This record gives sequence, C-alpha cells and structure tokens, in this order.
Amino acid sequence: MWNFLSVYWDINPEIMTLGPIHLRYYGLLMVGGFILAYWLERKIFRREHVSQTLFDSFAITVVVSVLIGMRLGHCLFYQPEHFLAHPLEIILPVQFSPHFEFVGYQGLASHGGAIGILLGVWWWCRKHKRNYMWAIERIVIVVPLVGALIRLGNLMNSEIYGTATSLPWGFIFALRHETVPHHPTQLYESLAYFIIFLIMWGLYTKKISKLKRGMAFGLFLILLFGVRFAIEFIKEPQVAFEESMALNMGQLLSLPFIAAGIILLWLSWKNGKPAMDAVKPAGNSKAQKARPTK
Repeated sequence: MWNFLSVYWDINPEIMTLGPIHLRYYGLLMVGGFILAYWLERKIFRREHVSQTLFDSFAITVVVSVLIGMRLGHCLFYQPEHFLAHPLEIILPVQFSPHFEFVGYQGLASHGGAIGILLGVWWWCRKHKRNYMWAIERIVIVVPLVGALIRLGNLMNSEIYGTATSLPWGFIFALRHETVPHHPTQLYESLAYFIIFLIMWGLYTKKISKLKRGMAFGLFLILLFGVRFAIEFIKEPQVAFEESMALNMGQLLSLPFIAAGIILLWLSWKNGKPAMDAVKPAGNSKAQKARPTK
C-alpha cells in the first residue's frame, strides 16, 4: 500500500505451509536464481566446448560449496557463540534452544558463500586439471544475478533493511513492527547486483578476446564488494555487537575482497596473459582438441 511518504510493506514471507514445512518466497527466489545461473553457465561452457558431464560436476561443486560457505559464514561471522554451543543447528534446519522447532536455514552469509565458491572451484580445478582463473571468471558472470534474486528474497522476508529515511520510496516494514520508513536496501543491492551481472555478461560476450586473464575477476570483486561496503553505511545492524562498531561485519569482510580485486586488476593489466589463453576444450578426441574456441 502506498501513501505520499512511504511504502507500507506487510507481505507475508510464506507462500504456503505444509505441516512443519514452510514454503517461502526467499527459498523460491534462491532456487530460481540457481536454476537461471545453471542455464546461463551451461551456455557459457557449451560455447567453449566443455562436455556436459564436466559441466554438471562443476555446477554441483559450486552449488554445494556456496551453500556450505553461506551457512558456515553466517554461523561463524555473526552468531558464533550460539552455533558453537549448538553445532547441530549448523547442519540441521531446526533449533534446539530455547525449544525444539523446525526453522529452516534462515542464516546465510554472502561473504561465506564467496569463500565457499573460491575453495570449491579450486578443488574442482585440481581434480579436473583446469585453469583456476578460467573457471572463476566464468562463474562470477552469474553470481551477481543470483545475489540480486536473493536480495529480493530478503525484501520478501522484511529483513536486512536500512536505516530510517524521509525519502518517498522508504518502506515501513510492518512485520518488523516498524512505524517509520526505512531505506529498502534490499532493492538497492538487488538493482546494483543486476547491473553488475549485465556488465560481466557484456564483458564476456563482447570483450573477452580483448581482456587479460584476471581482469574480469578483479573488476567483479571491486564492483560487487564495493557496492556491499557502500550500502552497509545505511543498513540497520544485523546483530547486537555491530552497534558499537565503526565498520560493521559486512564491511570488514568486504575490504579484503576489494583489496584483492584492486591488486588482481593491476597485476592483470601489467603482466596478465590473454583471457582466452586459459580456455582448454574438454575431451580426449583429436577432433575435439583441435576444435577452435569461438
């Protein structure tokens, strides 16, 4: 419902309930993001003549790695005391304290997901003898798109919103018992991530032959975590210990990624090899090995 000063937001985050199982918009948007990312990534791998079998193993590795990373990231970065005292709640979608309840996996951290992807792709590349930067620079094309949909899920949950604002597009999050408009930072991030996705997709489809290895990844780190760092200034603290911090946990975790992006971009500019040199067609047949990359 709109009024002249704000958006009154009271959307029920649950689509339906089936006994102890609650189907939420958040989960639907996340799964939708993974499906869309899978479809786009498959187009990329086919363009570079990577077999379906190899691609499927890559996709499974990335999904498992990002989910484990996101879950562990939240538990260790934001609520370590609780989850170290109740370690089973890290891997089970229930809470044991203060009472037993099926709650689903409600705590996920994007920085943990980023670390999970980096480690998972490294393991996959070692196993399949692929170039690490080649693999990373293909997966970061679709990561912002998934992030954009997850932030829309946060909006549907009325969570991770911003500080109070007098701007006309401020949201009153009624389900959180807010009575004044707040910055809809979920929408800010979602829009920014979608723009980053368009940039990464454009670089790959239009400029990949002119880029050096590592440039796309470096730019991705600067853009995505730079946006995250900036928007955190107008976010409400997510956990109590952040209230006394000059920079919150999200900003502190973003700084190493931004620094790594700057260093990587500079090194790639100075000494990087052409990005397409890392492409190695999969397969054992001579015809497949001789096939040029388009």
